[in-house]
Amino acid sequence: MQVILDYLKELEKHNDREWYHAHKEEYKEANARFETLVQELILQIRKFDDSIQFREAKELTFKLMRDTRFSHDKSPYNPAFRAHIGPEGKLPVPVGYYLMIKPGGQSFLGGGLFADMFKDATSMIRNYISVNGKEWEEIVHAPEFQKEFTVQGTVLKNVPAGYDKEHPQAEFLKFKSWYLEYPVGDGIVADEKLFLAEAARLFRLMKPFNDFLNRALTDFRMPVR
Repeated sequence: MQVILDYLKELEKHNDREWYHAHKEEYKEANARFETLVQELILQIRKFDDSIQFREAKELTFKLMRDTRFSHDKSPYNPAFRAHIGPEGKLPVPVGYYLMIKPGGQSFLGGGLFADMFKDATSMIRNYISVNGKEWEEIVHAPEFQKEFTVQGTVLKNVPAGYDKEHPQAEFLKFKSWYLEYPVGDGIVADEKLFLAEAARLFRLMKPFNDFLNRALTDFRMPVR
């Protein structure tokens, strides 16, 4: 997948519309390679997670174009190829498997709830952890899981109102989002066979974590725009 890394490195150097439009063919080649990778990942994930449906890769990927309206950084493109492979496609809920390819050792494989703007989702997960703490602890403290992942997310300073400050899972109840990120070096990304094997291995380890969150989010509905 060196073609993907090479294109993104050049886009990062020349992050302007003129260069982007002058190199549309290179973009098409790199994007096609990424979509092929996503299609193969769907097949690999379905071997252990039947909640993931067959979809066209383009339904799961995100645009390179950045929304710069409220950002000090006015560069028009995010030099990264990204996709979310979830039960409802690229919607953040239900949670699924996330990948980002970005040169310079910035690529990663992820899972869980990255979005913390959905207050209902946050409340549902907190409540579920508070009632099912033993199961949560078994998942996040499983030896294989702990070897590869640390639960990340936006965290409050204090345990939120309505929860016991001495609750056994008090530290996790402070979270507003719960996700995993596993960094992947450029050398692994460049080797498609190695990358696919590593992604399948790590996503399989993430599945119990995702399943727990999705059980918590059973009644969640995405806001209608």
